[in-house]
Amino acid sequence: MADSEAAAPREGGEMKAETFFSAAEKERIAEVVREVERNTAGEVAVMVVDQSEEYPEARILAGTVGGLLIALAITDVFLADNLWYFVPLFFVLSVLGCRLAGCLPPFIRIFTPGSRLEEQVRKRALIAFYEKGLYDTRDDTGVLFFISLLEHKVWVMADKGIYEKISQETLQEYASDIALGIKTGRAAENLCREIGRVGEILAEHFPVKPDDTNELSDEVIIGG
Repeated sequence: MADSEAAAPREGGEMKAETFFSAAEKERIAEVVREVERNTAGEVAVMVVDQSEEYPEARILAGTVGGLLIALAITDVFLADNLWYFVPLFFVLSVLGCRLAGCLPPFIRIFTPGSRLEEQVRKRALIAFYEKGLYDTRDDTGVLFFISLLEHKVWVMADKGIYEKISQETLQEYASDIALGIKTGRAAENLCREIGRVGEILAEHFPVKPDDTNELSDEVIIGG
């Protein structure tokens, strides 16, 4: 498995899985997947999700810190540091802050350690790998390109047959290039290129067989 950071949202706000790729981009990605699978027994899947976890602790922490700072400022400037005003104000603002933080992914990222983000994306990618049947290909040659938008992370996950031929460092290169494409507005272009690179290795080590069948959907998978 490999991961790398992706970054900023497209114009119009935070990235969403449903609209992250345009219809034309989705068709282009699907066609690249089909082209790769014409030359190899391997199976490729692409999945985009809004987020890999809810991160409730980050929402609570963000709300508490925000509520504390705002309550302190208000009581200091307007309420003469009166503790009787500060306590209920802090409580109300903290509750509101927790709800607001859930609508503002940047706060989730700020108040969540990077290691926790990476671990949750890894777990979500692993779950997706099994849910979508990539573990069950005939030659153990499933590859998943997994993009988790809230965390700004890209993972490339492969089945055991692939790991016999492709190193972890190579998978990291794929993830990094896709993440760079997201940062620079060329997500689909870079993703297609990396699918093609994987396809070349698959074709070399796992050439297509006469009785080969398409075991997985070629369309971009949209998750929640």
